Parts: sequence; structure tokens; C-alpha cells
Amino acid sequence: MFCVPSTEFGAIMNITKGGLVLFSANSNSSCMELSKRIAERLGVEMGKVQVYQEPNRETRVQIQESVRGKDVFIIQTVSKDVNTTIMELLIMVYACKTSCAKSIIGVIPYFPYSKQCKMRKRGSIVSKLLASMMCKAGLTHLITMDLHQKEIQGFFNIPVDNLRASPFLLQYIQEEIPDYRNAVIVAKSPASAKRAQSFAERLRLGIAVIHGEAQDAESDMVDGRHSPPTAKNVAAIHPSLEIPMLIPKEKPPITVVGDVGGRIAIIVDDIIDDVDSFLAAAETLKERGAYKIFVMATHGLLSSDAPRLIEESAIDEVVVTNTIPHEIQKLQCPKIKTVDISMILSEAIRRIHNGESMSYLFRNIGLDD
Repeated sequence: MFCVPSTEFGAIMNITKGGLVLFSANSNSSCMELSKRIAERLGVEMGKVQVYQEPNRETRVQIQESVRGKDVFIIQTVSKDVNTTIMELLIMVYACKTSCAKSIIGVIPYFPYSKQCKMRKRGSIVSKLLASMMCKAGLTHLITMDLHQKEIQGFFNIPVDNLRASPFLLQYIQEEIPDYRNAVIVAKSPASAKRAQSFAERLRLGIAVIHGEAQDAESDMVDGRHSPPTAKNVAAIHPSLEIPMLIPKEKPPITVVGDVGGRIAIIVDDIIDDVDSFLAAAETLKERGAYKIFVMATHGLLSSDAPRLIEESAIDEVVVTNTIPHEIQKLQCPKIKTVDISMILSEAIRRIHNGESMSYLFRNIGLDD
């Protein structure tokens, strides 16, 4: 696993005031690796707690040490069983609240249901529901990383620190890709162009944008603006209403805006889950002359057959952080590499517990980052 060396944090990482308790809310042992790394960097022991499933699939949490008057940090990494993960977190937060903890801070590197943050037809904004549940359970502060949409922070009525993984990914590019100066940063759709621009400006590289791919889940066709359905019979509309008809969108053939011929293409995004769009982008870039293709993202969900599809694709390497455990996927696909982000999470915990400013962790980050 690629680890960013500690230079600025190392001298002070182990200095924390008393009264800090660190819990892992996962019943799945494979999800506890990140918690152990954070505890090691902070120089503290993991709190004693039992989290397990009853035979009837109910979640039970038993805290086995006093948390009265203490700052409790609950680390929860999302497993494949996302709904169980959420219940484990909510029950543990409520258990700490009823045990008179001074503050309860959730450390959730990947915020689940973050893609469901917009109204779609007759659906619901699930991210808002989840935020309300966390606050109601007793959460007093949230530490997360690279929210799918930054506006999700507004769903909470508690402080939210949305940390960035881009410094670690940028360092990986500089140290692990020898000829990265011959690279171009690629946005696989116009929606991810801002992220690509941020990477390109920091690395002093060019940018390319793929346009015209098949519509994805972010398209307007699944937006609530198409509800209620339009009337089939024009006569059914009241004669006094002359609402102009919106011209339907028609995407052009796939084009690449920018030169990728003879270059290394680095596709950047926040989440890699269903890899079909990444595979299509890689094929397009190969056809346009890119000789090496990297994919970089913060959260590697890599669901279903993603490892096999990546292994058989034109993609040379997929780089993700350890916000989500994916050791099994790495065994299935050697192309998947991991960047460790436990350093910034442990430093955020230390600063919050000691009452220090968090601005240092957000230096040089603009509104569009």
C-alpha cells in the first residue's frame, strides 16, 4: 500500500489531551484496518466495544468502557452491506449519547447514499434522510472525505468537515508515474471537468474532456422536472395555458475535447463503482492515441464484476484510497492500487479533540475543489 510520508504532522501526531475514545463501529473485521491505522498514528488504543448481528439479523452494540464526559470518535467504513453499516453507526452513536459522552464525532470517510442527493421523479433525497437520522441519534460533528456533492453538508445541522484526498492522489502521480509530465488529465464527462481542471492546474498539465457518451444517472431524464408526465393530448391542457415545450436533448457522437495522442491519460473522478463508463472512456482514449491510461478516484466501491472488467480492459492502473476496504478486489485485479489517507483523518481527529483550527487541512483549497 502506498503511504504518504509524514513530514508536517509527524512531530505532533501523538500529542492528544486526555478524554479521547476511539471506536470502530464495524462488525466486519475486514473494515477495521483503517481504524487501526488511525489509532496507531494517534498513539491511542481502540476503545472496547462489541458490535455484532443477532441470529435474526438485528444489530447489537455493547460499549465496554466508560465514555462519560469524553470526546468519542466513531470510525465507520462502509462495507458491501451498506444498510447494516448505517444501523451499526446509528446504534453506537445513540449508545454513546445515552452514556453521557461529551461529544460524539462520526468519522465516515465515504458517506453512503451520497449519490442520492437530488430529487428524481417520485423518489426522495436519501442523503438528507440519512443526515437527519445521524443528527437525531446524537452525532455532534462529522468528518468525511470528498462528498459526491459538497451541498450535502447543508443537510446537516451540525459541523461537517469535508476533507480532500486530492493531495495524496497528486503525490502518487508525481512519485509513482515517472513520465507524468507527458500526461493529460481527463474528465470522462463534462460533469467531472471541474475536478479534472483542479488536478491539471496543480500538476501544470493539460486537460481533456470526453463529451457525448451515453446518458448516465445524472441526466435530466430522471430528474423530478419530468414529473408529472406531459399530457399526450394537447386538448387536455387548458386553452388559456400556452406553456412552451422544452426541446429534448440529443447528445452528439463521442468526442474528445483536447489532445491525448501519444500521451498518458489520467482519468479523475470521486467514485468508482460501476466501471462501464470508465471502460468506455478508456477505449475512446486508446482510439485517440493515448498509450497509457490511469484512473484515479477517492472512493473505490468496485461493485459486482468491476475487478474482472478492469483486468480485461485497456486501463493500465486504477488508484483509489482506503476510505472503503477493497482487499478482495485487489486480489482479483492486480491493477488496483491503494493510497493510504489515514494520516489526514488522524490529524483531523487530533485537532478537533484538542480544540485546534482545522484550516490547516484546507489550505490552498478553492470553492471549486
